[in-house]
Amino acid sequence: MSRTQREHRRRSQNRFAMMSISAVVIVFLTVISIKSMELQAKNDTYAAREAVLTKEIKAEQQRTEEIEEYKKYVKTKKYVEEVAKDKLGLVYDNEVIFKPEE
Repeated sequence: MSRTQREHRRRSQNRFAMMSISAVVIVFLTVISIKSMELQAKNDTYAAREAVLTKEIKAEQQRTEEIEEYKKYVKTKKYVEEVAKDKLGLVYDNEVIFKPEE
């Protein structure tokens, strides 16, 4: 084998190696890009879910505060008087009640 044939063969092998490496890199980058888009889509979904859950948590905290306020109100004398008047029809001795005409 002559020197030019060996050089030609070596160049040919180098080109094939470079093409193979380039093909592998392109496939690798394509896979990474696709997986990256999938992860971004999942991340967007999770972010939207997080926003919904955060809103629900705030609503439940507000509801808890309202229940606590109502719990305090139920222990007051004013609440007892309202229940006695509305449900039991009780009144104070010096109180005058007017009934609407029907």
